[in-house]
Amino acid sequence: MKNKNNFPIYFSLAVVLGIIIGMSLNGSSSDMLSLSRNTSQEKKIKRLINFIERDYVDKVDTEDLLDGAITQMLGKLDPHSVYIPKENQQANIENMQGNFVGIGVQFRMIKDSITVIQPIKGGPSIKAGIKAGDRILMANKDTLYGKNMFSNKVPKYLKGKPNTKVALQVYRKSNDSLFTIDITRGKVNIKSVDLAYMINDSVGYIKLDRFARNTYREFKSSLNTLIDDGMTDLVLDLRGNGGGYIDIANSIIDEFLEDDKLIVFTKNNKDEIDESFATSRGSFEKGGLYVLIDENSASASEIVAGALQDNDKGTIIGRRSFGKGLVQVEMDLGDGSAVRLTTARYYTPTGRSIQKPYSKDGNRNYYRDYQKRIASGELLNKDSIKVVDSLKFETPKGKVVYGGGGIIPDVFVAIDTTSYMSNFYFNTVNNFAFDYVDNNRKKLQNWNVDSFVNDFDKDDTVLDSYLSSIKDRAKPSYNTKKSLKKYLKASIANVLFGDFGFYRIIHQDDKMLQKVLELEKED
Repeated sequence: MKNKNNFPIYFSLAVVLGIIIGMSLNGSSSDMLSLSRNTSQEKKIKRLINFIERDYVDKVDTEDLLDGAITQMLGKLDPHSVYIPKENQQANIENMQGNFVGIGVQFRMIKDSITVIQPIKGGPSIKAGIKAGDRILMANKDTLYGKNMFSNKVPKYLKGKPNTKVALQVYRKSNDSLFTIDITRGKVNIKSVDLAYMINDSVGYIKLDRFARNTYREFKSSLNTLIDDGMTDLVLDLRGNGGGYIDIANSIIDEFLEDDKLIVFTKNNKDEIDESFATSRGSFEKGGLYVLIDENSASASEIVAGALQDNDKGTIIGRRSFGKGLVQVEMDLGDGSAVRLTTARYYTPTGRSIQKPYSKDGNRNYYRDYQKRIASGELLNKDSIKVVDSLKFETPKGKVVYGGGGIIPDVFVAIDTTSYMSNFYFNTVNNFAFDYVDNNRKKLQNWNVDSFVNDFDKDDTVLDSYLSSIKDRAKPSYNTKKSLKKYLKASIANVLFGDFGFYRIIHQDDKMLQKVLELEKED
């Protein structure tokens, strides 16, 4: 199950800052032994915990104290060395593996009920007959509706071990029926490729959400399909992509670079260097390439952009990326919790470190970098991007690139301030869009994506209905009304067709895609 209640093009999403970028803890037995030996520091901590448990005047949760101590300890290191409590670890594992075991639905809590937005393609629910708009009222004997039921409580009732059964009581509004359906839990894919389609006869488009274990397989399948459709130039959209596994990023880069080209290298605290090179398996080495990045493109996304830029492959378009150039190793702490510890830095082929500065005495300013970029004007004007001459590098073809914090694009595209909408509009549009589809499913079932994109609500009847529903609470400006019209149509398309419908509409006046098409005409 996937709670789809936000849409990344419009939100300045927080980057997943603690994400693994590709190394797992596979130490030798001697390494593991050295980590498990009793040290004076370990004995010190044990004595303190025992002392608190035995003699502290009030009752205290020592496990909670220890969690807090670990978090504070890591907070003295760098922004990406983090502690993952055991209650969060399973979700992290599922996100990065790209799958989970459950019933497989995208849902939202609507009027205190779990409402299915879409059953996930290939998952157990769609096979069992669950439909968009169904309300899940009970799972086995557990009640799943009411004021005390929140979205974050839902997974524990619907997820479980493979091949276990759950009996769902379902209300179907379309025929006013209440019924029970048995579903066998199974593996559900969390897709990494949000969208892949042909923009025109020669330009293809792939949007990557993350670099998880299943990402390369999905990407390669989409790439092959687009090549078969006649693609000669590819737009790889990494906007809002917070990163993932470095080996997955390397496999994707390998599709574009010639044999033996350096992709990335890492350096640890012993100055040991580990290099990654392109192989002979690339299937799009001769094709044209555009890579879209923004201020929320981080980690593995920056490895991709940096490797291609430093090898003079393609054109990087957008705004300066986030600036995460640290490698984490994850260690299980034995109770279900884990630590991700920074163990190396990564460098682009020219030798750039793109990690932005950070302080070891607190991470508050590090996380406020987006606000700084707004204040400096950097998101509106490329000339406002500060570069350091001592961190200047040259690519093999003589292009000047800079280290010191993120990937600076070859072609700058300012943020679209006209598309800004408040959270009030986002929330009310999303709710209105679902209710509209829910109340008009029979009327809408004959639309396909292409006809919907071209012809839906040309007379603004649906838009006027939405505006009427909020007239007592807000009066949008002219620009906001334009944005609302597009976003409302996209939100309805999302309920009907998923991401494919949503992005097809959003892309109609996407400034970065418009820039791509301008560059195509110049060639």
